[in-house]
Amino acid sequence: MPMTYRSLFRTREFTPLFVTSSAQVAAQTMSGLALGTLVYRATDSPLLSALSMFGPSLAQVLGATTLLSAADRLPPRATTTGVALAFAAGTALLAAPVPLWAVFALILVLGLVASLGGGVRWGLLNEILPKDGYILGRSVFNMANGITQITGYATGGVLIAVLSPRGTLLTAAALYATAATVSHLALTPRPPRATGRPSVRETWRTNAALLSARPRRHLYLALWLPNGLIVGCESLYVSYAPDHAGLLFACAALGMLAGDVAAARLLPPRLRPRLGVPLLLLLAAPYLLFVLHPRPGAAAVLVTVASVGFAASLLQQERLMAVTPPELAGHALGLHSSGMLTMQGVGAALAGATAQLTSPGGAMTVMALASIAVTVSLAPGLRAAGAPDPRTAIARRTA
Repeated sequence: MPMTYRSLFRTREFTPLFVTSSAQVAAQTMSGLALGTLVYRATDSPLLSALSMFGPSLAQVLGATTLLSAADRLPPRATTTGVALAFAAGTALLAAPVPLWAVFALILVLGLVASLGGGVRWGLLNEILPKDGYILGRSVFNMANGITQITGYATGGVLIAVLSPRGTLLTAAALYATAATVSHLALTPRPPRATGRPSVRETWRTNAALLSARPRRHLYLALWLPNGLIVGCESLYVSYAPDHAGLLFACAALGMLAGDVAAARLLPPRLRPRLGVPLLLLLAAPYLLFVLHPRPGAAAVLVTVASVGFAASLLQQERLMAVTPPELAGHALGLHSSGMLTMQGVGAALAGATAQLTSPGGAMTVMALASIAVTVSLAPGLRAAGAPDPRTAIARRTA
């Protein structure tokens, strides 16, 4: 019998992991807005303010190349709790009157910790749920993240006005501490999924093993590149329609929600492998029309339709888990998460630079064309049949 949303929350450890993740997303959203405001007030620099908000995403590439071997070699409950406590302490320190260099040093450290946290969280989710439940469970996390981000930004804005940015940072630190408490009390102690000591060398070796098989390599590129380029389009909403950016962000979240529900509940398993490429094309195609500078109402419709295409990520993650040994699930999902966030930061930088030379609408069209070109180039590899078994390749490389 296929899993339902109700049966997900009846799974013993799903609910505490869901609550832990949601509390961390809310804290991250609130603290990012507060820190960006604090840095901008101190420096009057839009660049430094943006880096303070999105710097942790770019720092994840360092974590992906140094720490990810620990995602499967540390106890999941203890690591999940430790990551939340590290963010609670780091965010509380950011609320203190520290020098600007110390702020960015802390941001770098927290970005490294976040790269480990993603691998542990999604590896644990894959362990908690049966094989046919991962895509449904991950869709619930995606939907909740979108809603939590919208709520977090709104709440953060109110708290900044009422408490100040530093007070908002302390509130976020308390949320992180709450997540750590829930994780420690409600998750079951589990042994690590893999043996051996985590190290930079092991991280590099496992990354190479994961990327060595052509089907997995194409899946990773499809998870990272088209998504990152379209997030670059989203990063231009404020400059495209300053008075309606909130509407565009809300419509993007609505489209993503609709796509995730459709992918998880409506698409039969036999169709899912065929729809990854069409959904990636849908993700980019509506942005081609932004070269015509549509009015906010039409732009909102285009953004909603395009964001349904983000569901491609769910289908590709399901395929990634099908070709990855269980003992490397955390590392594989952590590599996906870190690479995705890094490429989103790169996409935002490329889109901003292009907009400086053209216009926000023109830059969106350029990014959409690039995303379509990448998707078309990856399509043959994503549809390839009869590839060598990636499990065998990894077993040889990690033996």
